[in-house]
Amino acid sequence: MAAAAAASFPQIDASPLNRKQRGLLLAAMLGTMLEFFDFFLIAYVVSIIAEPWGLTTGQTGLLLISAGASSIIGSLFFGWLADRIGRRKVFMATVLIFSVATGAMAMVPEGDWVTLGLLRFVVGLGVGGLVVVDVPLVQEFVPAAKRGVLGGAVVLFIPMGSILGSLSAAYLAPTFGWRGLVLLGLLPAVISLYVRFQVKESPTWLLEQGRVKEARESVGWVLGIDPDKVQVPDYQAPEKTGFRELFAYRRSLIFGILSSFALQLPFYGIVLWGPSLVGMKMDVTPAGAAKLMIAVNVAGLLGRILAARLSETTGRRMTGAAFMGLATVFLVVTALGRDLELLGTSGFYVFLIAAWFFLDGSFSVALPYWAEHFPTRMRSAGTGVAYGVGGLGKIIGPAVLVLISGAGTAVEPEASNASILPAFLLFAVVAALGALSYLLFAVETKGLDMDELEAKLNEQVPVTTPKPGPIGTSAREEASP
Repeated sequence: MAAAAAASFPQIDASPLNRKQRGLLLAAMLGTMLEFFDFFLIAYVVSIIAEPWGLTTGQTGLLLISAGASSIIGSLFFGWLADRIGRRKVFMATVLIFSVATGAMAMVPEGDWVTLGLLRFVVGLGVGGLVVVDVPLVQEFVPAAKRGVLGGAVVLFIPMGSILGSLSAAYLAPTFGWRGLVLLGLLPAVISLYVRFQVKESPTWLLEQGRVKEARESVGWVLGIDPDKVQVPDYQAPEKTGFRELFAYRRSLIFGILSSFALQLPFYGIVLWGPSLVGMKMDVTPAGAAKLMIAVNVAGLLGRILAARLSETTGRRMTGAAFMGLATVFLVVTALGRDLELLGTSGFYVFLIAAWFFLDGSFSVALPYWAEHFPTRMRSAGTGVAYGVGGLGKIIGPAVLVLISGAGTAVEPEASNASILPAFLLFAVVAALGALSYLLFAVETKGLDMDELEAKLNEQVPVTTPKPGPIGTSAREEASP
């Protein structure tokens, strides 16, 4: 196995956050927010077109699932690519892919759900790629002491993307129709222009490639100092490594894949069917359901804020386990209380808000935590595998309600209501497995700088495999007496 390059630049770790770091963070946050605005938009579009297009439950399910299926491919491919050609280039490419594909949906002929599904497939490729590259890009530019909370901040605005979708569906769709909504999906392309002209490549990644001069320039750019004054730690450019090296980090892979699957299955099952289910239970129009979903998404945003903060104070491992555990409890309550009336409204709606606070909040711990479970030279690839393979949940979650309701039938309230109990109980069981994955397999990473983090990760490498040496040494030198 290749020796690890130094991962920490002491001047970055010792400096307070500055304007350029905040600008990068904001670009990543807005990119992720608009990315998921594009991704979640189909939930509102489907609630509008299902009846006039005469869609069956199966056709509706395919529209909801298509982007989830392709995001698995996007996560794996673009995660691998970001470790090969750099975080910055892949960031820009993925933003352009999902934004252009979403805007192109406005040209789909009426009733042509197949073409709409194909464009959704392309959207998923970009969405799956961006989410596994923007977190590592930010983490490798900020101080170690703030890596957890700032990594969590990157995904903090995802609920804002869904809130934007709710607001657009509630107030713009009645005037501009669903085609006007999808044209808004072109907005993220602006973020790629900012990154193209304002952001440098990750200095950590550059150092891993042996591109010391460019690494100096990158640190000099972000800290506003002369590149010649940048302190470059001792390092050894690693040998070229293959995808198989990921499997040396078995505990990281098990945790990443299991916790990712357990989070994404209930998350996407609820978020993609949410507007339809809430509209059915509250007996309102699609625009009315979109307004009601605003409260659900605000709860998710508040959950993410709390979870991101706790991950830096209490620790990633216990925060993630607690949030997934509480999500499990409220998913069960939502299933059992679906027909109750509470506070003068549907119990399903009230309990869904509580469940979403914890389930959605878990994302601000999970995504940056998966990235921290892999060394620098394979951070994006490892995150891509965790998010991508776990992304099978994006397919299974929405499909659960399709299969229970009857794939060949029209979208009917009676069938959808009957599916809530078994579907949400399944969501709860899977979420419970997610909580256990934190307790059984996760490695606590709070407060570790990049070098300490890699040393801790290397403890899980089997003794039969030469471990990466400490900074400035090779594995052979480390083994010498």
